[in-house]
Amino acid sequence: MDAKMIKELARQFGADLVGITSMDRFEGAPKQMDPRYIMPKAKSMIVLGFRVMRGSLRGIEEGTFFSNYSSMGYGGITYLFMPMAVMNMCRIIEDEGYEAIPIGHQSDWRAIDNKGNLRPNYSKPVEEGKPHPDIMIHLRIAGYLAGLGEIGYSKMFLSPEFGPRQRLGVIITEMELEPDPIYDGPQLCNKCMMCVKACPGNAISATKTVSVELCGHKVEWGELDEDACDLAFRGGTYTEEGEKGNYIEGYDNVKPNHITPFYTKPANLYNSGQAVCGAGGCTRACMVSLESRGVLKNKFKESFRNKKPWSVDWSDYVPVESGADPVKNSMGKPSVQQKNSEKKEAD
Repeated sequence: MDAKMIKELARQFGADLVGITSMDRFEGAPKQMDPRYIMPKAKSMIVLGFRVMRGSLRGIEEGTFFSNYSSMGYGGITYLFMPMAVMNMCRIIEDEGYEAIPIGHQSDWRAIDNKGNLRPNYSKPVEEGKPHPDIMIHLRIAGYLAGLGEIGYSKMFLSPEFGPRQRLGVIITEMELEPDPIYDGPQLCNKCMMCVKACPGNAISATKTVSVELCGHKVEWGELDEDACDLAFRGGTYTEEGEKGNYIEGYDNVKPNHITPFYTKPANLYNSGQAVCGAGGCTRACMVSLESRGVLKNKFKESFRNKKPWSVDWSDYVPVESGADPVKNSMGKPSVQQKNSEKKEAD
């Protein structure tokens, strides 16, 4: 079995993109992000890309249907579609006598937080010299090393096929496969800064950058405020002095921001899907810019954006009870709407 056969299998199992990197390209990675500690005898990493449908962003762009991106474009790919692909591929690789680990997208038990710091009192190395479990695989770097594209100024991974519109997953294996060259095609990110301007949390710095060296190549992206991203991503913003808010359960200092129509944050879909903002800067604005330049291979008959993006006016915001969430209340507790409907039927 060779690299060509592996790539054909990946596409048969639903991957839109597939690239291969040798494990030595991770030389110099921080210990907590070095996948070689996961499988010391590994020779190859297979990186797969699964497109996010442009249509899954349409409902948010129109402001009328927010759940599809978080379900079908986010959690559904991560927890349903991608695991089936990588697990089935690993079955075939292991039938050839080579160990393979179907990691997919998630490092849910990782020992470091979003800023790269060790979580206090979380885990400790099992032996001297080993990292704290679990290691986190930097998927964007994996995609870069496998030749699938660039890391843009927003820190999003950009492919020549879909721009920022894919989710990446990986397989680590002892099988030695021919690695792909580092991407050297047409420039994708031209630092237009649309991601910076459109980010609802102002989370991407326009002036400060982070630089790393990957396999002899300098790669740079804008410094990211992870806390600001996390809050705006879910549609929240901090209240002003003297204000109260309950947009996010358990916090009395968070209210809805201008990119959410919801009084309280809807429940997660497929565990992690809570992207109320619809990746307004790092994905949608970036995609609009890339499509306008004609650099993406996945082309459409109609342009994605035809009018100025909407903005919700919350100047009249007053905290409300959080009993109206249809997802939470489907677990047993009747929602406000259900109670009202039942009352009308009884009347």
